[in-house]
Amino acid sequence: MSTATLVTAEQLLRMSDDGYRYELIAGELRKMTPAGWRHGTVGGRLETWLGHHVEQQKLGRIFLAETGFLIARNPDTVRAPDIAFIHKDHLPAEDPEEAYWPGAPNLAVEVVFPGETLGEIDDKVKAWLDAGAAMVWVVNPKWRNVTVYRSATDIETLTENDQLDGQETVPGFRCRVGDIFVS
Repeated sequence: MSTATLVTAEQLLRMSDDGYRYELIAGELRKMTPAGWRHGTVGGRLETWLGHHVEQQKLGRIFLAETGFLIARNPDTVRAPDIAFIHKDHLPAEDPEEAYWPGAPNLAVEVVFPGETLGEIDDKVKAWLDAGAAMVWVVNPKWRNVTVYRSATDIETLTENDQLDGQETVPGFRCRVGDIFVS
């Protein structure tokens, strides 16, 4: 949905609940389509394994899809990945005030939903990388693969028998790509 007047992150945070979720892209509101059960299951499985690993290793914090990250100002951009991770070395000594998290996570995970275009996915990946994310995982339930982006040119697509590896971003995390998906 395009707005005539640009919206700020602060205005988005204060909007009354109309039953929808929104992202803010360069000051324009974008209504988020609710995800289907497959999307939620795939994201939930990966978040459970990733969260368990992060918690056990005391690596930092995991954030769920409802969490907004303020990744650009003037005009403001607030994005909400399906899963996000911030390494403990990048966490402030005190939690920020109740608002959108300032900046990009170290890892942003986007689970592709039916009807999402390649252009929309590319825009999300570019936004995360431009904002400073060290890694973006695009999880595609239809193709049962994960594309790992470390930069605009360092891209790797993993199939079901490959290992998804957190590398330096989430040290020690590994899982078989095929295990993420619903059988």
